[in-house]
Amino acid sequence: MGFTTASQTIGPYWHIIEDKALADLTRFGAEGERIVLTGRVLDGDGAPCSDACIEIWQTDPPQSDTFPGWGRANTDATGAFRLTTLKPGPVAGRGNTQQAPHIAVCILSRGLMHHLVTRAYFQHEPLNETDPLLVSIEDPAQRATLIAVPEATGVWRLDIRLQGDNETVFLDV
Repeated sequence: MGFTTASQTIGPYWHIIEDKALADLTRFGAEGERIVLTGRVLDGDGAPCSDACIEIWQTDPPQSDTFPGWGRANTDATGAFRLTTLKPGPVAGRGNTQQAPHIAVCILSRGLMHHLVTRAYFQHEPLNETDPLLVSIEDPAQRATLIAVPEATGVWRLDIRLQGDNETVFLDV
């Protein structure tokens, strides 16, 4: 009889998030516009989630020997995370649509029965106005939960609320 790892955990691999190198997708010499994606993971009461794992992946720029296209970071005592990557460009969507530049984000944490998936779009991107996912969200306040805002040159902030007021929009994958 075999045992399976519950979907809300990283199983025996939790130690991997302690490898700070995984939070830098440019560590192999990737060239392009380097950015930092930062933010906090908060629970329904606004308290920090200090034991969350944030994974990101992106299809632009394409994965290569110098750019893995995937990274992982843990949150600290304040719920904060920080990942270094390259700013993505637009990507093809279904049919003839074009998706605005974005980064896919996966959250794993204590209390989650299943991982959560969302996206980080970038404020002031012209394609945000026609991105198929963003335009499908009618409520501007909900749509805003997917928009990273500039915090400093090359630093983008996206706070993630797991539930409650201003809950982040999560995707059904």
